[in-house]
Amino acid sequence: MDFTSAADRGAPARCPMHGADFATAPHDVYDTLRAQGPAGPVELAPGVEATLVVGHEAALRVLQNDTLFARDSRHWSALREGRIAPDSPVLPMMMFRPNCLFTDGAEHLRLRKAVTDSLDAIDIRQLARDVRNMADFLIDRFSERGRADLLNEYGKVLPLLVFNKLFGCSADIGDRLTRSMAAIFEGRDALRADRELTECLMELVALKRRDPGEDLTTRLVQHPAGLSDTELKDQLVMLMGAGVEPERNLIGNTVLLMLSPEGSGLLIEEAMEHVLWDNPPIANYATHFPRQDIDLAGVRLPAGSPVVISFAGANTDPALTQARRSRSQGAHLSWGAGPHKCPATSPAQVIALTAVEKLFNELDDLALDVPVEDLEWRQGPFHRALASLPVRFAPSAATRVATVTGYHPLPPTAPAPSPRTAAAQPAAPARKKGFWGSFLDVFRL
Repeated sequence: MDFTSAADRGAPARCPMHGADFATAPHDVYDTLRAQGPAGPVELAPGVEATLVVGHEAALRVLQNDTLFARDSRHWSALREGRIAPDSPVLPMMMFRPNCLFTDGAEHLRLRKAVTDSLDAIDIRQLARDVRNMADFLIDRFSERGRADLLNEYGKVLPLLVFNKLFGCSADIGDRLTRSMAAIFEGRDALRADRELTECLMELVALKRRDPGEDLTTRLVQHPAGLSDTELKDQLVMLMGAGVEPERNLIGNTVLLMLSPEGSGLLIEEAMEHVLWDNPPIANYATHFPRQDIDLAGVRLPAGSPVVISFAGANTDPALTQARRSRSQGAHLSWGAGPHKCPATSPAQVIALTAVEKLFNELDDLALDVPVEDLEWRQGPFHRALASLPVRFAPSAATRVATVTGYHPLPPTAPAPSPRTAAAQPAAPARKKGFWGSFLDVFRL
């Protein structure tokens, strides 16, 4: 029995969780680790060692036992002792924030109840209508071309619009929120983007305290838990961060499967269930920290060491052969398990299902524009995410929004004013509206 810790064995000098090979074929790595036991050593980033749990039963033991395992990364001994570089790229995904994802015990229950009560009040039918409207808005932007990148022009943008609507954002706040969240995900000046994200969410909280609405932010503001402004901001960051990236990947991975030979003939719900089993949008996450030295099926986990759950690895555990054959929805771990299980599975599925259904209903002869093997997957230890999803289809008129709203937008470029008019009425350059501001204009919201 190998009763040594990840630190004792040492993550490989060239950890297999990095690079194009892992991005393209991650299950090869999970299979290699599983051959040695239910968990094995990895390096999440230079100098950041962890144990990756790839066994289903072992994963459940960690996820369901908050007495032995904490989510609060202030238990992380290497971080406390200054052994983690302050600019480590994995810190934004692992460092403590006062939200219901990174807290335990009574504090977690207080914050989670505020979030779950607010999510439970979402009108699912209205949510589906909103997603269809947003899908029309986005599809109109590329339908006449006959080609598109469905990930970057659709799957990435649509969840951002959904959260702007759920949060009750004004045009200005929503445009800034969309811009800053996209920059954080893409690694573009992430520190400045994080500051802008914080600023616009604090403005949103102040706005909803002054002028309540029928939205998720207002429900959090008015919840009996009495969240402070900072706590409100952190719950909103958590909701958007935990929703946008997974939705983007779930939409993209589902469309890819349906356009691939192995997914031909699958219903959308069936294809999405296959993705949740085989290529979950967040493949490795839910970092826990043992409160004491623990033996996990023969693998020693030192107190305060990061233990990462491989949802993708656990879902492909051979012990689940029968559950996988029946595609039992209760067995896969893509939504997590235990006290930190995703509280928004129903809205998340409605968003993704509606988004994918709209694409196949609106775009005739939808097909991949490159061979499956030429598609690029984004590198990184946490996600299972395409870099792009180029497709082709029969071009169609951009009239979907007009059909819904009767609104006919101006041409992309208006005629230039005459010199006399320009001289008589000089105007300051207008700030270009983003996706959310444009969407609000179109739908008169």
